[in-house]
Amino acid sequence: MKILLVEDNTDLSETVVNYLRQEGYICEAAPDFETADEKIAIYQYDIIVLDITLPDGSGLELLKRLKQNRSEAGVLIVSAKNALDDKLEGLHLGADDYLTKPFHLAELNARVQSLMRRKRFNGSNEIILHDIRVNTTTNQVFVKDEEATLTRKEYELLLYFISNRNRILNKESIAEHLWGDNIDMADSFDFIYTHIKNLRKKVLTKGSRNNIKSVYGMGYKFTSA
Repeated sequence: MKILLVEDNTDLSETVVNYLRQEGYICEAAPDFETADEKIAIYQYDIIVLDITLPDGSGLELLKRLKQNRSEAGVLIVSAKNALDDKLEGLHLGADDYLTKPFHLAELNARVQSLMRRKRFNGSNEIILHDIRVNTTTNQVFVKDEEATLTRKEYELLLYFISNRNRILNKESIAEHLWGDNIDMADSFDFIYTHIKNLRKKVLTKGSRNNIKSVYGMGYKFTSA
């Protein structure tokens, strides 16, 4: 899961980013309106944790732009205790949830997980597709009721494929989703093939069919049929 944290408080931003990365998320940070606006225009995110008050603009304006551009990212707005009007306006503009400062990191994580389930999987803790079952709470994957041991990247790759099933995903979009904007430094995306090959092997070994199809010259597609 890929998260953008828009927060101008440096100490809080570092704390949250480090925590979310330890929890296994790809997490990037933007300290101001301009940086956040640029990142949102270039990259795709699953969830945006958005502070309303920024030094060079309003988080609500960023929210407006996201909705105007029909972004599929879930938006969790963060506001001060006394900013009830901002919370209400944010929800009116299309934010999915809000969190009041100060907050516990565990609560932030719970909100992020809940939001992800609502956005991707209709609120369910389990995703079932044919003989593959994914528990998003425990991060376990079962194939024909037998657990498949996946690496963190393989697990995220499987979720990305399932949530985009029947859509062609190119190597660039897969790499960006799994590694964030640091992938811009990569010379090639050949390593994506290795991760897909390993994921296929682990699923096939458990007796499932090959749902991950190569589309020549375009990328890969996870078929649900």
